[in-house]
Amino acid sequence: MTLPDFIRAMPGLDLPFPEEMVTTNAMRTEDGLAVFITAHQDLAIPAHSHGPQWGTVISGTLILTMNGEMRTYGPGESYDIGEGVEHAASVTAGTVVFDVFAENDRYPLKPR
Repeated sequence: MTLPDFIRAMPGLDLPFPEEMVTTNAMRTEDGLAVFITAHQDLAIPAHSHGPQWGTVISGTLILTMNGEMRTYGPGESYDIGEGVEHAASVTAGTVVFDVFAENDRYPLKPR
């Protein structure tokens, strides 16, 4: 799925993945960080934890492991990750997700 131009014009995040693997388009407020994440290649995100996160799969497949339980999410399915809950993810190429983080500084914005 290709996001509309006005979303793709939003700033990206400084993630530990090269842009050929994943692109991001983010909105930051004082209250949180919302980001569209587009995986161009399969991604494996190692186990980690942080503040609350909610997300939904727009297209593709996300496998989320939380509290030792693995679950697969597809288009239209949402997930809710609580404060400090350790989780890991596998994302297939072509997947687009929309994530919202309670921490507005979870990831820095890339300079334009």
